[in-house]
Amino acid sequence: MTNSEKYARIIKSIAKQLGFDFCGIAKAEFLEAEAPRLEQWLNQNYQGQMAYLANHFDKRLDPTKLVDGAKTVVSLIYNYYPAEKLPEGESDIKLAKYAYGEDYHLVIREKLNEFLEILREEIGEINGRAFVDSAPVMERQWAQKAGLGWIGKNSLLLNRQMGSFFFLAELIIDLEVAPDNPITKDYCGTCTKCIDACPTDAIVEPGVVNGSQCISYLTIELKENIPSAFKGQLENWAFGCDICQDVCPWNRFSKPHQEPRFELHPDLKDFSNRDWVEMTEETFSKVFKNSAVKRTKYTGLKRNLEFLERHK
Repeated sequence: MTNSEKYARIIKSIAKQLGFDFCGIAKAEFLEAEAPRLEQWLNQNYQGQMAYLANHFDKRLDPTKLVDGAKTVVSLIYNYYPAEKLPEGESDIKLAKYAYGEDYHLVIREKLNEFLEILREEIGEINGRAFVDSAPVMERQWAQKAGLGWIGKNSLLLNRQMGSFFFLAELIIDLEVAPDNPITKDYCGTCTKCIDACPTDAIVEPGVVNGSQCISYLTIELKENIPSAFKGQLENWAFGCDICQDVCPWNRFSKPHQEPRFELHPDLKDFSNRDWVEMTEETFSKVFKNSAVKRTKYTGLKRNLEFLERHK
């Protein structure tokens, strides 16, 4: 066994030990095929007000510009599919499932830091950085190169064993590690369920999403009022949206996560529509203290809830 193969085994063993569901390895190199796609997507202004997506174009495509001497990108999958959904009946307000519990940035960042520590103990000094949706890294493309899945028509990474309800994270390191084979087959076939189900027609062609029309963008990233053109189209999503994932046949393989910190906040189990609409800043701070929902701030969530209430 070569050193690079031995390192691959060690890395995958640590990933399993830390609770990651899948781990794949790719050679750190310029994403040549992605450059024209990214450029075209930006030229269409599909990023809306997410100006940061147009920044650091070169870094987004080349991991060696993020980590000096980078040789390997380690891609990791961490399940967030909940055993318990937001109860229906008392309220019809919906939150994206990834926001039910504690902010994934906090949870996974801790795991990645521990990952690097263990790796250095096992192998020696390594220069590397951990990423969890926090820097210009094209995580779905790297995960595909690392053999973890393919990019579906809804532009999300799909995995044959567990669908798409998971977080992606990366370690970019200056260690040469034996890479996995990329997935080159599209297992979506002729299915168009995600395209057909999107109420705002945000999926403009297979694999391409107009971000500025996506419900997740409208309820999280957009800082202005939600345009009235979208009235009646948000389908009670107050933060994020899971429609294109909920209808995806591959998500029949989703299994509940094993992460206590992702459990549904107990207060949310009894929320009525009135509780949502009349929510005070104090309640928001208590319920969403360590939640990804804090990203939209109290004023943003109130704006979303009022929009839904107005356009019932």
